[in-house]
Amino acid sequence: RGGGGGDTISKMPDVEKSVPPKDLGDSEGRSCKPETSGPPHEDKSGPEDPPPFLSVTGLTETVNEVSKLSNKIGMNCDYYMEEKVLPPSSLEGKVKETVHNAFWDHLKEQLSATPPDFSCALELLKEIKEILLSLLLPRQNRLRTEIEEALDTDLLKQEAEHGALKVLYLSKYVLNMMALLCAPLRDEAVQKLENITDPVWLLRGIFQVLGLMKMDMVNYTIQSLQPHLQEHSIQYERAKFQELLNKQPSLLNHTTKWLTQAAADLTMSPPTCPDTSDSSSLAGPSPNEATNNSEPLSPTMVLCQGFLNLLLWDPENEEFPETLLMDRTRLQELKSQLHQLTIMASVLLVASSFSGSVLFGSPQFVDKLKRITKSLLEDFHSRPEEAILTVSEQVSQEIHQSLKNMGLVALSSDNTASLMGQLQNIAKKENCVHSVIDQRIRLFLKCCLVLGVQRSLLDLPGGLTLIEAELAELGQKFVNLTHHNQQVFGPYYTEILETLISPTQALETKVESV
Repeated sequence: RGGGGGDTISKMPDVEKSVPPKDLGDSEGRSCKPETSGPPHEDKSGPEDPPPFLSVTGLTETVNEVSKLSNKIGMNCDYYMEEKVLPPSSLEGKVKETVHNAFWDHLKEQLSATPPDFSCALELLKEIKEILLSLLLPRQNRLRTEIEEALDTDLLKQEAEHGALKVLYLSKYVLNMMALLCAPLRDEAVQKLENITDPVWLLRGIFQVLGLMKMDMVNYTIQSLQPHLQEHSIQYERAKFQELLNKQPSLLNHTTKWLTQAAADLTMSPPTCPDTSDSSSLAGPSPNEATNNSEPLSPTMVLCQGFLNLLLWDPENEEFPETLLMDRTRLQELKSQLHQLTIMASVLLVASSFSGSVLFGSPQFVDKLKRITKSLLEDFHSRPEEAILTVSEQVSQEIHQSLKNMGLVALSSDNTASLMGQLQNIAKKENCVHSVIDQRIRLFLKCCLVLGVQRSLLDLPGGLTLIEAELAELGQKFVNLTHHNQQVFGPYYTEILETLISPTQALETKVESV
């Protein structure tokens, strides 16, 4: 979409595990088929199963699983899939283990019979052959021919009928081929199988490792096709949304209200900390101050403000922007992480004022306090008062003991009481320290949207340097989510913002989209 004069909403900064198999180039019956892997699922992009797309509109049509997967891959450049591991204590896990054990016991009975029964072994070798062939790259023709010949189904069947099927010999051949095709990460697992002489246990181990190798190939393929998948994801999601919009023209009502509120927020005076008269100087600029109120509204900043407002969204408010319903649970998770970081940074800031530079000059001590705080805050939402009380007790005790161990003056009873009191007050949103840290983290996130994460980390506001690593992770997740959403729905945002921003402010404003 072109743009004339005036401000434009440019694409937000581009975001900054799969294991490729060894590339050898050209040198290179239900009862008898154990499962090599369970259903794959994604393990890094946050909470699964987002609410049905556009459910609040009353539409019966929802985006299918392909759309969800497309959204996850397109938004996360580090997206990978891995085998679902069932807890051994779960009913499903126990059933699966029982079935698998029964199968391998059955195979052992067949091979131990006189004469041996090779029916299940043949099915296993056929399955292994198919898996090995699926792991080959298109140009590995010589290896493809070799595997086809070595595990020729008709030939193996004839050998089995004459009682001459060499299961252990063929398993060793498969191991050699696995060593050639596996990713370096799987070398050790393959090598361990080489010491197994029992054919049943060897085949069982082969299937387990082949399951991992199949997942490695899936992730390698996803990584290789990432740019194409991202482009497809953008076009696919936009097309699905347009289909729904054609059926219900009022579908963007909540999105319009969301951006209207963001524009209004940018014209309001920034809030000040209520606790102390000089708290505003301590806080520095709030997210709202990132835009000069005397200047014309910037479409880019309106959209950034809108994304930031989502981290303050009332869960009970059903008027969530339609364009972000697929991301609602992820945004809730980011909101929770932001709150946890706010308390953690506040705890560290207060604690440092009682500890001096000696303790907080030790990265090990700071990391220990962070681990304590993070662990104890896991129950904060269900038991906030109890959780923050435990945090104050543990942190005070850790500071007192560490000062004592270093031969420094330990905390007096009055200082301990004061420290604990200040730490307990941190949980209150009206607390000055809490308010300051919260404002600074939100300002950091706004900078991430405009400048990118790495540039924003170069000039962190005071009080945030001790949580730099955690901020980088939060900022990257937020940028990933908002960047993908802006690419998908940019054209719709453009049309809405053109009605919000007067012609005298921005005659031709466009949301640049892919």
